[in-house]
Amino acid sequence: MKQILLLLCLTVSSAVFAQPNDNNQRKEKIEALYVAFITRELQITPTEAQKFWPLHNQYDTDLKSLKASEGDELSRQQSILDIKKKFEPRFVTIIGKERTNEFFKKDTEFRKRLLEQVVKKRQGQNVPHRRGNNN
Repeated sequence: MKQILLLLCLTVSSAVFAQPNDNNQRKEKIEALYVAFITRELQITPTEAQKFWPLHNQYDTDLKSLKASEGDELSRQQSILDIKKKFEPRFVTIIGKERTNEFFKKDTEFRKRLLEQVVKKRQGQNVPHRRGNNN
């Protein structure tokens, strides 16, 4: 079942990248895929979702505030870890320790597969990959 869901997410994300021009629409679709993926994988209930997603939005905002070009890579990775440690106990109060640990794994998995799709798409279009620019 998980493999089917992941395949579906990857297929839909491919369709998202096939649409030209509208970056906001593309971002919204990716966010919707992400929410659906995390919700299904963690089996988040509607009651939990009411608390989980606002907290997740804070978490995501903190992560996005880190700029890849600022400081050295090791410091940036430490900052990411610090953010995860800051939010971990708050996630635990909502979804428990086991699913919080699973959340961090699934979050990484989704982002990694999304990046793979972007790279694959760019290679198909011969678009050069921009390093160090996460804007």
